[in-house]
Amino acid sequence: MAPSFDHLRDEDLDEDDIDMDEVDISDLREKYEVQLEQGYDTFVVIDGLPEVTEEQKPKLVKFLLKKLNSAGKTREDLIFMPMGDDGKSLRFAFVEYSSAAEAATAVRQLDYTALDKKHTLRVNKLTDVDRYGREGRIDDEYTPPTIEPFQEKEHLRSFLADPSGRGRDQFVLYRGDSVGVYWNNEKDQPEPVVERQHWTEAFVQWSPQGTYLTSVHAQGVQLWGGPSWTRQRRFPHPFVNLVAFSPNEKYLVTWSNRPISIPEEGHPVLTLDDDGKNYVIWDIETSKPLRSFAQLETPAVTDEHGVKKTPKFPWPAFKWSADAKYVARLNQGSSISVYELPKMNLLDKTAIKIEGVMDFDWAPSTPQRDGIKTYEQLFCFWTPEIGSNPAKVGLMTIPSKQIIRTLNLFSVSDAKLHWQSDAAYLCVKVDRHSKSKKSQATTLEIFRVKEKGVPVEVVDTIKDTVINFAWEPKGDRFVIITTTEPVGPTAGVPPKTSVAFFCPEKAKGQAVGNFKHLRTLEKKNSNAIFWSPKGRFVVIATIHNQQSSDLDFFDLDFEGEKPESDKDLTANLLLMNTADHYGVTDVEWDPSGRFVASWASSWKQQMENGYHMYDFRGEQLREEPVEKLKQLLWRPRPPTLLSKEEQKTIRKNLREYSRIFEQEDAERINSADVAVVEHRRRLLEEWYAWRAVTEEELAEEREALGLPEDPVAELLKAHAAAVAPDEEEKVIEEIMEEVLEETEEIVS
Repeated sequence: MAPSFDHLRDEDLDEDDIDMDEVDISDLREKYEVQLEQGYDTFVVIDGLPEVTEEQKPKLVKFLLKKLNSAGKTREDLIFMPMGDDGKSLRFAFVEYSSAAEAATAVRQLDYTALDKKHTLRVNKLTDVDRYGREGRIDDEYTPPTIEPFQEKEHLRSFLADPSGRGRDQFVLYRGDSVGVYWNNEKDQPEPVVERQHWTEAFVQWSPQGTYLTSVHAQGVQLWGGPSWTRQRRFPHPFVNLVAFSPNEKYLVTWSNRPISIPEEGHPVLTLDDDGKNYVIWDIETSKPLRSFAQLETPAVTDEHGVKKTPKFPWPAFKWSADAKYVARLNQGSSISVYELPKMNLLDKTAIKIEGVMDFDWAPSTPQRDGIKTYEQLFCFWTPEIGSNPAKVGLMTIPSKQIIRTLNLFSVSDAKLHWQSDAAYLCVKVDRHSKSKKSQATTLEIFRVKEKGVPVEVVDTIKDTVINFAWEPKGDRFVIITTTEPVGPTAGVPPKTSVAFFCPEKAKGQAVGNFKHLRTLEKKNSNAIFWSPKGRFVVIATIHNQQSSDLDFFDLDFEGEKPESDKDLTANLLLMNTADHYGVTDVEWDPSGRFVASWASSWKQQMENGYHMYDFRGEQLREEPVEKLKQLLWRPRPPTLLSKEEQKTIRKNLREYSRIFEQEDAERINSADVAVVEHRRRLLEEWYAWRAVTEEELAEEREALGLPEDPVAELLKAHAAAVAPDEEEKVIEEIMEEVLEETEEIVS
């Protein structure tokens, strides 16, 4: 609790500041003082101050100055506190900072902060007060606000209640200039939900829990949702290129390669503080910007051969903690800046200095470490070898900034960080070079995060370079793809690869055993791994490859007989099916884990655009060629509301549920067949009725015109009469020979 101003002691004031004020340094100040910016951008207005007399005023100013200097630089003589006619203060003050940026920081950091236990500060820019409160905009007489009648809004998650009762999922198709959302109907054509022309100018993107569909335009970003697909939010960031959501859909990051330029007439949402910035972090609920950031220059990286490489553009540049209370940004080579939401103030007012830091990543959930009662957010980072110091991987907790585990590494060319979805494991894929730096191999350093002391298990049986790694979601198995050939733009054709499966060995109780090699598939072209969001099933695919386009569907919990060599392992591998999709560029599972879609995007290749739909076993349900197909994206679902015990009960009784679903499917198919037959019968009856009416009308018209009822019969009669009576009919016979069987014998 902050100390009360009423009980503030003189000892709480900075005595050094008081002594300095008694020294006359006006001549030095006049000579060396930096002139402040002209205008009112450097001024802020502080409201919510206690009411004080003239004698108490200096004491309050000194107390307030400690708060104000935490956001920038100001002095006592730059704080003006108006006094009323009764000799008491008016409970507000004007403060001048040394720059407009410091004034903006003060508004962001000090607004709604406690001065003491009785008073909360409100901080606003003077320019905002002048703009919104000038004469004519505020009435002198108070008029109570008019409360608009309650209007019920649409349910933004109504898509979870499938009207067919089959629990279908939706997906969005962006083709040509058209964007459409559809229900997936397995083997049948997808059922359209909504389709609009020119809905987006760049791309579409679902929010992480499927609540919003994002459209991107030159003026900014718009979010759509609800049964009628109305616009829910819009964020005016000009020439936006990329968009990223926080995991809980509360915040949005937009980025443009063009710095923001605020026109003279102003911007409806952004201010002069945002001018020249590239990133904006928004509050989705209020559609207001929280803070903007400029683009950082990433230093060039020198490889082991001394060749400078152009660094890749990092996206997302801002990474979110699992609870979305923190967002962090990497300043490669020097530090990590962690910001607290929603104030967007720098944690502890300083960046976390980590010399040489190359990358970092938050744990995707809050790990419950053994022996730790208070669970903090966790992120990992790695630094390369600097001089005689080895490369290092570290785990740090936030907000305490405590490093709970470090690991030294040697002969490191590169490292990649891979979190398991429950944050139970962290795999650091370390590419190591030989002493001559001519050959390279990979080791996997697996941190067991939830175990006491965070032990590290090393998988060093891999002799080749790992080009892809993927954990099983909510599981403890993983798949890697390796190659012995060089990887990168120098390679003329895609390298030959091997696919290896790993799983833990069986252990007593709930403990997880060491990771063991399960199986390796040699001489493949595979380069991508796609796990089912529910685990167990995985698709190993070859994408962006004109020579090969295989999709292999695997089951790691096959219920059949297990080989003797795998008796002690927690997996039983089965190749269920193999499919081929020429030109495939993307593969994605639906959120239920029942279906897989593969498609060829016109953004990546111009031929054979379209998509294939498979079930989880790899059986193709349908093939749809779609001209100028750009995107196919499954609509995500929010986390389940069922507890772990309820989910276990459902899995235990899954066979009973399956019988019910199979019966419903059979009834639906039968009812569909009956409906088709009834429809055909109805069409036939309608045709017979139409023919009868038409023949009746035709007969009436012939009778009115004096024509015969049957013109064909009349023509036959006329033809028979024209034939000569003495002319006899001739019968012509033809004899045809047909060989039924032919055999050939050799007589000696």
